Formats: sequence, structure tokens, C-alpha cells
Amino acid sequence: MVDRTTTIALQKRPVPDGVWGLCPGCNATVYKREAERLQNVCPKCDYHFYVPAKTRIEQVLDAGTFQEWDQELRPTDPLGFSDKKRYADRLTDEQKRTGLTDASLTGCGMIRARRVAIGVTDSAFIMGSMGSVVGERLARLVERATAQNLPLIIISGSGGGARMHEGILSLMQMAKVSAALSRYSEAGGLYISVLTNPTMGGVAASFASLGDLVFAEPRALIGFAGPRTIKATIKIELPPGFQTSEFLLEHGYIDRIVHRNRLKNEIARAIDYCGK
Repeated sequence: MVDRTTTIALQKRPVPDGVWGLCPGCNATVYKREAERLQNVCPKCDYHFYVPAKTRIEQVLDAGTFQEWDQELRPTDPLGFSDKKRYADRLTDEQKRTGLTDASLTGCGMIRARRVAIGVTDSAFIMGSMGSVVGERLARLVERATAQNLPLIIISGSGGGARMHEGILSLMQMAKVSAALSRYSEAGGLYISVLTNPTMGGVAASFASLGDLVFAEPRALIGFAGPRTIKATIKIELPPGFQTSEFLLEHGYIDRIVHRNRLKNEIARAIDYCGK
């Protein structure tokens, strides 16, 4: 017989890791599966969370239609660069962590039964910075879109510009991809650039800004130098919302802000409208 004074302790079941997350937009605690159901968008404030390149492809293209191009290209360490760690070791670590071989994924697929060439940059891999392989993949993507007369979509998610670890070999990628886009435009191609959070540095200063149509996700940070760097340099207070997609739409830098759940339809409509 149990003594009535005995207290039976109830064991509290721990919450598994990765079930809940904090939204940077509203500081609310968000059930991650609910956000994933909404394409990684906060159900409370519509903040657009980071999305890996492979998930972006799945969100935009018709299921099962993506064919990757140039996956055999691999980055090397031409300068023998080293900072806190050797660049060669950093590449290996990033590849293991992200499952990507570099910060871009390119190929072709269908959007609402329309064949397109598509590229995505991923900020998880060395902040999406543009090294030789990223630039080469994007340049080849544009060249194939030109040769095959395909609409071109590039979704930029790069918080870094040219990759300093590769020096001038990285810087030249800005010009190389931009030159390929110029030839594509002369051939009558339709280029839709989609800017996500963040799109900064040499990526913003080159191919990301050259679209015939430039879409952006809500509240994305877009610019060359970051707002803190600019403020510290010029010593003045920046306007509210500076370098957000809303600020840039107001000042004519982008054409439209598109919610992630409407992006696929908006791209398909633009392709139809432009007769591609």
C-alpha cells in the first residue's frame, strides 16, 4: 500500500532538438514543420527563412524535371591560400557540411511545363561567394540558354561577393558572367533574376542586377557593401529600411517583390507574357 504522503514525481519529456526555432523577423517561437509547410516562411510575420539551393530548385521547378549541369566541376586552391585554415581544407569542410560541391547549382527543368535554364547560389557555402567554379557554372548556364533559346532564371542567395581565397581568378568571374549575359540579351533571351536574402557584394554588382526582370523576396538585404560598413564609412544615419527589397522597389532598382509561394507562378506568367 502506497503512503498518501508519498509524492510521485512525473518525468518531464524533453523536447527534441530542431522542433522549434526563433524567427528573426518577429522573435516568435516557430514550429519548424509549420514553417517548412509554408516553404520556409514564418506563419506569424511572413519572414522568409534561408532555403538551401536544392530546396529552391524543388520549390520552383516541376517535380522530377531538374537535370543538373556541370556537376563535375570542382573548386581547387590555385593560390595555396590560408587564413585561419587552409582554403583546401575549408572547401572540404564546406562540401561535407552542405552536401554541395560549391556555392552554385545549375541545370535545366520545367516550370509549369515550360523548359527553362536555372541557376541558384547558396549562402551556406562560404556565404555564396563567387569563385572560379561558381562563375564557370553560371557562364556555361547562360551559354547553354543562349544556344538552346531557353528562358534563364538565376536565384541569387549570396552574402559574399568575389571569393578572396582565389584572388583575381574570382574577380574575373563577375565580368565573365556579365559578358555571357550580354551575348544572351543580344540573342533575344529572357533573363529573370530573383534576389533573396542576402544578395550582396560582387554578385549584386554583376549578374544579379542585370535581369530583364528583377524579382526579390520580401525584406531581402540587397546591396554592395553592408549597411553597417556604409554607416561607419560615411558617418551619417541611413534611411529606414535601407538596402531592403522594399526600399529598392521604391527607388526603382527592382521590378517586383514576390512572396515565395507565388514565385513559380510569377515566373511562368512572365515567360508567357514575354512570349518565350
